[in-house]
This record gives sequence, C-alpha cells and structure tokens, in this order.
Amino acid sequence: MKDLHIIVCLKSVVLEAPRGRIVRTAENSVMNPFDRPAVEIALALRNEVGGTVTAVSMGPPVAGNALLEATAMGADRAVLLTDAAMAGADTLATAAVLNAAISQLPPFDLLVFGTRTADSDTGQVGPQTAVSLGVPMITQVSHMEPAGTGCRLERQCDGFTETYECAFPAAVSVNPDAVVPREIGLGDLETAFGDKAYDVWGLEQIGLSPEATGESGSPTRVLTISPVKTRKACEFIEGDDAQKRDELINHLSNAGLIG
Repeated sequence: MKDLHIIVCLKSVVLEAPRGRIVRTAENSVMNPFDRPAVEIALALRNEVGGTVTAVSMGPPVAGNALLEATAMGADRAVLLTDAAMAGADTLATAAVLNAAISQLPPFDLLVFGTRTADSDTGQVGPQTAVSLGVPMITQVSHMEPAGTGCRLERQCDGFTETYECAFPAAVSVNPDAVVPREIGLGDLETAFGDKAYDVWGLEQIGLSPEATGESGSPTRVLTISPVKTRKACEFIEGDDAQKRDELINHLSNAGLIG
C-alpha cells in the first residue's frame, strides 16, 4: 500500500461555561475529547502503513492550541481555519469551510472525525463534509486496519459487529471507546507550543465567499435556550398486595409505560 495522506478534522472546546457564557481563552480551551481517539487512530494507521497526518480545525485564534495538542501527539502538519466571517457558523457552514480547505490540501486518502463535539453534540459535521466532498463515510468505527488499496473497518451496532471494506478515498468517524489516546509527554508539549508550527488560513486562502459561511451561510437558527425543568412527584398506593399490584399496573398503563 502506498503512503497515505490522512486528514483529521478536530475542534477546540471550552472546559466550562459558567451560566451558559462561553468565554474562549487559552486556559479554558482544549481539544474536543471525542476527537482525541480520532487523532490516535489516524496516527496508528500512519505508523503502520506510512504517510502523513494533517490536523485541521476551524475556530478563533485560540483554537490553534488544539492543533498544537495534535502535533504534540504526532501529527505532521496542522492548519487553523480562522476568519471573522466564519463566526456563528452552524454545522452546514462549518462543513463548507472544511470542504474548501481540504480541497486546497494535497489529495487525501482518509478523512477522520470524532463522533461528536462536547459542546454542541450534533455529530453532523463529519457526514456533511464527506457528502460535500463526494466520499463514502462509515460512522462510529471501533477498529480499522489496512486492507488492499483501502481499509477494513468494524463498528458495533445493536449488539452486532459490522465489518466493512472500503476503498480510498473515504471518511470515518471514530467511536470514543475505539482506542485509548496516547499520553502526551511534557517534552512534546513544550516543543509543539514552543514552535507553534501550524498554518493559518482565512477565506481568501481557501477561496470561499463570506456568504457561504458564518451566520450568513447558516440556515440553522437557535430561537431559545432554557434549562430543563424536572417535575417529581411521589404517589403512595394503599391496600393489600393484590390491590397495590392492580393499581400500579393501571397507573403504568394509563401513563403509556406498559401495554
């Protein structure tokens, strides 16, 4: 098998957002934890077959720190996509930016995504990007190995193990339990954050118009965000055991919990 070019798309997320306020600072931002297994499985495949791993992320300048984490893990190249016009992008507009950026990189063999992000939890960007690039995608991959001119993949679904063979180019999202991400050594972190070796691309570099991304290119609108209100009530059923049983069954049936 020839050397592979593997692109991992990842995101920077905040550690905490008190009272729902998202403040992105270097101290409060990390690589999305669901993306770490994606980086790990990409690095393992590269080490087995040969090639390069490119980490790509869209976000504000502070998102570059997540890319530095990826390079500390072993990624060969990193690209930060940042532009004021990208602010407020929904998943579709984010996929448009990733599509445009990936098209500017050397041709890829495999696109790798995490299953979802810890902040928005949609799991949509990976499939949307794959569709826009016209490549097949297999989600929730738990195992991957080279096979012929492509790879053999496994995923767990409804208690069964599904096995796929996929030719390159292709895209996958990685189940968070698929692998244990490597521990990053202090020396690797010092080198990565000292060099700050990643490219910074804006809309001009990727050839995308402002209307295609950010709020302008996002059909999604968040109307309201409100805390979930829980209602708890405890009802005591009186009577002997048979009466309690029959009354409980009646309550559950009326609530639609049993047939």
